[in-house]
Amino acid sequence: MTAGARILEVADLSVSFVTESGNVSAVDHVSLDLAPGEIVGVVGESGCGKSVTAMSLAGLLPRSARVTGSVRLRGTELIGAPETSLRRVRGKEIAYIFQEPMTSLNPVLTVGRQIGEVLQVHERISRKQARARAIELLSLVGIPSAATRVDNYPHQLSGGMRQRVMIAMAVACNPTVLVADEPTTALDVTVQAGILEVLRDLRDRLGTSILIITHDLGVIADIADRVVVMYAGRVVERAPVTELFAHPHHRYTNGLLNASPTPGRHAGTDRLQEIPGLVPVLTTQPDACTFADRCPAADDTCRGSAPPLAALGVADHLVACWHPVEAT
Repeated sequence: MTAGARILEVADLSVSFVTESGNVSAVDHVSLDLAPGEIVGVVGESGCGKSVTAMSLAGLLPRSARVTGSVRLRGTELIGAPETSLRRVRGKEIAYIFQEPMTSLNPVLTVGRQIGEVLQVHERISRKQARARAIELLSLVGIPSAATRVDNYPHQLSGGMRQRVMIAMAVACNPTVLVADEPTTALDVTVQAGILEVLRDLRDRLGTSILIITHDLGVIADIADRVVVMYAGRVVERAPVTELFAHPHHRYTNGLLNASPTPGRHAGTDRLQEIPGLVPVLTTQPDACTFADRCPAADDTCRGSAPPLAALGVADHLVACWHPVEAT
């Protein structure tokens, strides 16, 4: 992929917070990129820095956050940009589908009014035009009887419909980048499949690039083109989706795959294979492999210096490990 083909470029992004327990390093030198029309998945267990990375792209973190590095959208630097510039980016260039639509949507406004607000702010259209466009968007994301549902309040909709409303709101202004943060959380598998199909259809129809954040490897396998695996605030592996699932080189990635339930794979066993040990405390980021205390292959090298994210084997397959798992 050439530099000119990248819509979004994140380089050496670090985010820390000052707390009573000390300086918490939530994101540590993360680099990733996104091409036009591409879907990139960011996967990892809770607390690994996925959502903080996503929120930092458009300056949505609280003032207590210390952000360094670079986030470039179409070549324009966003880190350190004035708030007025970031307001024009949010919702228009970079849009978000946040977790838990019931808490993200305003309970005292109709869903049509909430979608319309986005359009009125960025597109400068009338309320009547915004309502008509909101109905179109609700139809676009697969909500039946959109002309009626546009006047519903969030509590009058099912969980799947609320999630579709969040998607409609996010794509209202045809954003360049859509960040979907756990878009299928707490949804049953049938509704989840429908939401993923909506995202895929929007990518194909509008050409939107999507950054999808999840802990669900099944979602990643279903929709992503490339995968970024994070652990303790760092990127530990990055690869095309089929390559990563076929040949995981980092032992954390391997552990995630082994811990995922697969029909027939764990037949005759009592439990899944868990990753031993605990996630490290992020008040310190040592110059070492953060996975060393949980890794059976760790040695003094791993505990003495942090491995770089380097190419291994197949092009565009990068891994940060001193002793990567060999391809089979």
